[in-house]
Order: sequence, then C-alpha cells, then structure tokens
Amino acid sequence: MADEVVTPGGEAPLVTVTFQRNPNQKQKYLESEPKALGVTEIALSVFHICSLITLLTKDMGDLVIDLPQIIGSVIVVIAGILALAAQSLHLPTIKACLGMQVVACIASVFNLHFSVFKLANRQFSCWHHEFNNTSVDNICYSVMDSTTHFYAEWILIQTVLIAVSVTLAVYSSKVVNCCSPSQRMPMITVQVPPSQ
Repeated sequence: MADEVVTPGGEAPLVTVTFQRNPNQKQKYLESEPKALGVTEIALSVFHICSLITLLTKDMGDLVIDLPQIIGSVIVVIAGILALAAQSLHLPTIKACLGMQVVACIASVFNLHFSVFKLANRQFSCWHHEFNNTSVDNICYSVMDSTTHFYAEWILIQTVLIAVSVTLAVYSSKVVNCCSPSQRMPMITVQVPPSQ
C-alpha cells in the first residue's frame, strides 16, 4: 500500500509513503530471554525426572502414574532445547519452538494434575507396629512428611514450567505471526528534484 503526493504537471512525486514489514520482527523472540527460559525448562524438568526416578527406585512411586510424568518432562526438555536453538532466529526453528512450547505447556498441565493427585492421595501410610516402637513410627511419619513436601515442590515446578512455556510461545507467535497480523512500518521516501 502506498500513499503518494503528486506534484503538479505530472512529475514524479516528491514524497512517497509505503508500508513494509518490520525487518527486525525476528528480534522480538530475543526479548523473551530464550536462553534463560530454555535453561530453566531443561533444569526443572531434569530435576522432576530425577526425583520421579528416585521415588520409583525406593518403591515409593507408582509406575502407572509416574511414567506419563517422565514422558511429559522429557517433552518439556525437548521444548527447552528448541528454545535455545531458536536463538539463531531461523524461522522454521522458531515455528518448531512455538509448536513444542504449546505441547510442553499441555504436558506441564498434565504433570501438574498428576502432582496434585499424588499430594491428595499419598501412596503409603504408616502402620502401627505390635511392639509400639515409637522410633519406627517417627521415621515413618518423617518420610511421609518429606514426600508431602516433595509433591508440593512438584506442583510449584509445574506451575513455573507452565508460565515459562506460555511466555516462550507468546514471543514465538509474535515472530511467526500466526496469531496476529504482521506489523508494518511506514517508509517515507523523499525524491530530490534533479539540479538544473
């Protein structure tokens, strides 16, 4: 689209106004600090995977519930890696990052759901022994309290991962222009009349 001011006599216009796409649109992705957010996604997901595996190896977890959480956390790790790779501002990589951040957000919501479920329904309880051994009971209650804090920590981690995924998805969509019209910048061109 161009608006022109035409000089009398049919000469070339002195001022031409055109609208072009913003050449620095890809730089919007870098405003989200993708390196920091990608590393955060990777680190928190690896911690979540390690803690799930730790509970599984100590027979304090449930494979049916923990395996989908491990898979969801691996998806978030992949999304974090793509967030780091998209710093190159290569448009297909940014599009892949957008898609993976949406999937990572969904995976984090499912992991949050499982974490809340595990907190509400703890997998084990303390049994009173026939010898009334209070030291064993105290150890059992300490372990139970520790796992409660563990599950609460998972809820906090999944909430942070949802926020990080949404942030990276929003900044990726600004570059990809899937959800909003592309920004156009006005370009003003002034024609200098030839010297006589």
